[in-house]
Amino acid sequence: MPFFTLTDTDGDARAGRLHTPHGDAPTPAFMPVATQGSVKALDSADLQNIGATIVLANTYHLYLRPGVDIVDDLGGLHGFMRWDGATLTDSGGFQGFSLEHLRRITEDAIIFKSHIDGSEHTFSPEAAIQHQQRLGADIIMPLDICASADSDEDTVAVAVDKTNRWLLRCVETHARADQRLFGIVQGGLFPELRRKSAQFITGVGFPGYSIGGLSVGESKRAMYDTVSLTAPMLPTDAPRYLMGVGSPEDLVECVARGIDMFDCVLPTRIARNGSLFVKTGRLNITAARCKRQYAPIEEGCDCYTCRTFSAAYVHHLFRAKELLAYRLATIHNLRFILRLMEEMRAAIIAGEFADYRREFHSRFVPPDERTRRDQKQKWLASFNRG
Repeated sequence: MPFFTLTDTDGDARAGRLHTPHGDAPTPAFMPVATQGSVKALDSADLQNIGATIVLANTYHLYLRPGVDIVDDLGGLHGFMRWDGATLTDSGGFQGFSLEHLRRITEDAIIFKSHIDGSEHTFSPEAAIQHQQRLGADIIMPLDICASADSDEDTVAVAVDKTNRWLLRCVETHARADQRLFGIVQGGLFPELRRKSAQFITGVGFPGYSIGGLSVGESKRAMYDTVSLTAPMLPTDAPRYLMGVGSPEDLVECVARGIDMFDCVLPTRIARNGSLFVKTGRLNITAARCKRQYAPIEEGCDCYTCRTFSAAYVHHLFRAKELLAYRLATIHNLRFILRLMEEMRAAIIAGEFADYRREFHSRFVPPDERTRRDQKQKWLASFNRG
């Protein structure tokens, strides 16, 4: 059986299925982020109940704590997390961007200073693959260089060239036939560099392709334009993964541009701050008006939180700083996102995606561009504070 089956298209939007040793994942797919082997506030049963089929974990953080050897001893990520579905690990490349104050990049590796105890650790392309092979994820990523959104063209060009050199080292090191190694297209916001990167990576050939270096502070229009440029450069018979993107409006727009896979911490991060997705946008559950909202957070929502509790109860939990608030809010937000993916898949199969896209935008109002970018910058800055 092939790794990826493309079953339906509607315009550029695609529906398909990933086939992994730990089960199939229908696409378009959103991967909840289990950075340290845990989607914050949830366990594996929660993930199954909300309809997750694939999750993402972070190689760098698991390497630091508890250590790759412990995860390996417990049966890899699947045994460690007690998660039976598919898994993907990133390589540590994003930490080379987000932990800029704690790393230096040489020709051979990214050298990190641990944010936990200050010890020094070298992530070479070879080490990144070896760690991921021991973690046992179904899909793994090569070590790459992610440039910031405001980098000049020369800086991004150097990053692309180094990413390409490192990619070949990753390919040579990768030895597990039951894991799929993706290529990553970099190039910032520069069309010619994106073309250069895509041409090189597709020339090597991979079972799947990632688009990196976006959602790092650029405008939505710049991100959409770059996805529109890059996605058609990638093979139609392989999945296309847009890294780090997860706001509802971005998911809809990037599915429309031919993307199959996504991950992002946004749904879980804002849930812990009391910001909940509803059909019309975001609801601040801590607002006074929710104190006497005896109905669910959203009528018709099929998540456990809305089927069981009132918005007033969740409001109370946040006001009282009860830990249950984080679990219930996270369940709601992730189920909202996963249901969005299911609805888009059904619309693509039915040939009705354009109508679905119009209807979504007619009711869902995202934060304004300035607010969104300020929030993103605060989140990125949090890495630099350790």
